Amino acid sequence: MTTQNQLNFSFSDLIAGYIRKVNFPEVFDSQGEIELETSDGRFYTVKVTAACYAELVRNLGEPFQVAPELKDILVEGRFLHAYGLFYPESDRLKFEAKHLLLFGRDKSDLRFEEQNWWIKQIQQLLNFYLESQFGVNEGESIDFKKFRTDLSAEGAKLDGVQNLDTVSRLVYGFASAYLITGDDKALEAAKNGTEYMQNHFRHQNKSEGICYWYSQIDIQSDGSVRKYMGSTAGGDEGGNAIPCYEQIYALAGPTQTYRITGGDHIKVDLDDTIAFLNRYYKDHGPYGGFYSHIDPVTFDGEADSLGINKAKKNWNSVGDHAPAYLINLYLATEDESYSTFLEDTFDTICEYFPDYEYSPFMNEKFYKDWSHDLKWGIHQARCVVGHNLKVAWNLTRMHSLKPKESYKKFAHQIADAIPGAGCDNQRGGWYDMMERTLKEGEENHRLVWHDRKAWWQQEQGILAYYIMAGVYNDKPEYLNFAREGTAFYNGWFLDYEEGGIYFNVLANGQPYSLGTERGKGSHSMAGYHSFELCYLAAIYTNLLIKKQSMDFYFCPEPNGWEDNILRVAPDLLPKGSIELSEVWIEGKSYKDFDKQKMHIFLPESEKSLKIRCRIAPVGLDFDADLIKLEDDIASFALKGQLIGSTVSIMKKSVENLTGIKGLSLDLNDLEEISDIGWNYLLFTKQRAGADFTLKLANANEKIKQSLKDAELDEEFELI
Repeated sequence: MTTQNQLNFSFSDLIAGYIRKVNFPEVFDSQGEIELETSDGRFYTVKVTAACYAELVRNLGEPFQVAPELKDILVEGRFLHAYGLFYPESDRLKFEAKHLLLFGRDKSDLRFEEQNWWIKQIQQLLNFYLESQFGVNEGESIDFKKFRTDLSAEGAKLDGVQNLDTVSRLVYGFASAYLITGDDKALEAAKNGTEYMQNHFRHQNKSEGICYWYSQIDIQSDGSVRKYMGSTAGGDEGGNAIPCYEQIYALAGPTQTYRITGGDHIKVDLDDTIAFLNRYYKDHGPYGGFYSHIDPVTFDGEADSLGINKAKKNWNSVGDHAPAYLINLYLATEDESYSTFLEDTFDTICEYFPDYEYSPFMNEKFYKDWSHDLKWGIHQARCVVGHNLKVAWNLTRMHSLKPKESYKKFAHQIADAIPGAGCDNQRGGWYDMMERTLKEGEENHRLVWHDRKAWWQQEQGILAYYIMAGVYNDKPEYLNFAREGTAFYNGWFLDYEEGGIYFNVLANGQPYSLGTERGKGSHSMAGYHSFELCYLAAIYTNLLIKKQSMDFYFCPEPNGWEDNILRVAPDLLPKGSIELSEVWIEGKSYKDFDKQKMHIFLPESEKSLKIRCRIAPVGLDFDADLIKLEDDIASFALKGQLIGSTVSIMKKSVENLTGIKGLSLDLNDLEEISDIGWNYLLFTKQRAGADFTLKLANANEKIKQSLKDAELDEEFELI
């Protein structure tokens, strides 16, 4: 008799794990074994043969990077991905690796935590969308009439549709890219996109003091335009209504642009849309919260015409206000009315969303009275893993603004539950939609449709665990979860051939390229989640995890801010954790700023001003800022103390560069350099060869004397 469901065939798969044992022959011939431990404590013996190759993870825009000799890289403690084949044989299931993916040059190094990793990635994403949407490489202008929601995998436009939320989300991406790159094209795109939305999607009622936005514009083949107030997305489950979700995300792009430029012409639309949301979506009765949909004619959230959406509330209508626009609007203004709105939002989430007696996942669909809606459309009694994780990291951001035990408790409940229910501990990454409860005979929560992984849900997991690790610093496993998820995302979601990010990958990381999940643009996918990930991951890994400074860019309009104060806090970080250390206006050092409040007191100007400011972790002893790279000479500005405990920062900054022929170091803000610091500079110069130059500029008398005392004044050129 044949045993049912017997595993008697070979198959390929991925194992993500930490090397715990290495067993190679005395004379290495690529016939060794390693033992891998997964994040949930399972062990696999992995055979490494001559048919196996290894590569180093690469960022968008980087070439393939072959790893060093296998024997040198396969060391205990290293985290890697092993893709290969399982062979069922008589004694056990055996695994043979064919492709190894490494995430750093040694076992302690993680390339995706380098200071510029996410900044380089957002630059590549910016370039991809500027070209695919507007053709900037061919000299075309950034004209949003050319924008299309649907893009192929290669970036080609597929129809004439412009969706409100996808336009706004791409504008958000452009604005975020400018904030951390200073690329003028990004700012131009953000401003043009905001203006286009105002001219073509906005509907104002000035007498009522409200503003709302068309859901969709169809540009016909003859150039004519058809506009839709009610959404066309979702059919019976969301169409023929105005979803709160769309009106919320209409503000994402303009708000992020407003952070950069200021200006009443943007601010009035933001406030009038909030007024619209509060007037028509908010439940003004005893239950509170926001309805998920309103009728496009009557603006009634309880209209019979809404069908299954009548008098319903959900995660998006309640919680998405915060990440889409409210937090960024508060950062730009510090207006207490926005802080109060945020607090009410998160208090509501903490009161009604937890459901741990029923499921390891929160509830996210509700009737008017907050009773659980377990019958809505495709959702039923199911959860979206990414929504749980998104709540966790936004609760943590709010905790930095207004610390509450309820925020911290719920964030931890989510973060502790997901690894056992919604995470792929075999391969890395987070799943999509799952059944919230177990049926009889089941030990594992079932995946609803498939085991594929969406790019946006990886963002939620990465940010959840990085932000919680940085803010709370109370559970080391959170940082491990963040790093394991980041490894999966950067290892398998980046499209090196065509550019951009894959919509979905299979559980084993291979791209999934069928149907609506094939493209780089759709009603679901726009330049938002991937840009948001780059922006926030850069902030939290640099400023809280790695304790490295970051530069941010702004371009305030003349009189853009009523009080002439530019607020440059990058996000809601714990009080006292970061400070504004330096400011440059039009390339020149500027000293009129408040270090702790992170306020820049703007000079009078009749034109927009390009501002670069440096945000640093409080107590940072040393900083090496790459000013420029020209003719293979890297120019750094050094600040603080180059001593034994900080040499590693300088070392990493230099080693991140390849093929340089010299260093030019501005020592104007260097307070001290120890013998170890001098020895590092001397060794760097000597190791690089006779043609390598090392110049020191603007050294004060203390530094000059230190150089003389070290008897190295003949080794370096002083300028």
